[in-house]
Amino acid sequence: MTYGTGLNPRETSAYLFQPDTLIPAQYLWTFRRKTQLEPEKWLILAVLEDAIECFQKYLFARNTKGKNLFRNAEEWILEENSDWVMSFDNICEVLEFDPEYVRDGLVRWKERKLAERHKSKIYRLTPRVKNNKPGLEISRTTEERLQKAASR
Repeated sequence: MTYGTGLNPRETSAYLFQPDTLIPAQYLWTFRRKTQLEPEKWLILAVLEDAIECFQKYLFARNTKGKNLFRNAEEWILEENSDWVMSFDNICEVLEFDPEYVRDGLVRWKERKLAERHKSKIYRLTPRVKNNKPGLEISRTTEERLQKAASR
């Protein structure tokens, strides 16, 4: 059988075991292109990491700077169908993440943290009153024990 190549099976098997011939430029081009993409991916990953860090770190911020960082990160993460090159959707797709999955996970994380915060109770302590008496002060129960021991 020749399977449309015009070669008999013996010639076909001989072609299977011949080395592929590439010129050095063809061989090196595959590696060159991969190494050029790596720095861009690292930069894009750093942008995504920074946004997620701001989103998580400044969720309960009280100062203006922290509130602004959280609000900007949240707006960027929740924005959908943006045509901007560095949008959340585009960055996730370049890094081969599902943007909806990451977005939903961050929203669930935020809801869980907000729910935990409302469950916690804050107890206010009354300020301590300092005694300005000089010398060693003994508590009443200790003083009574010492008197009993002395009277024996």
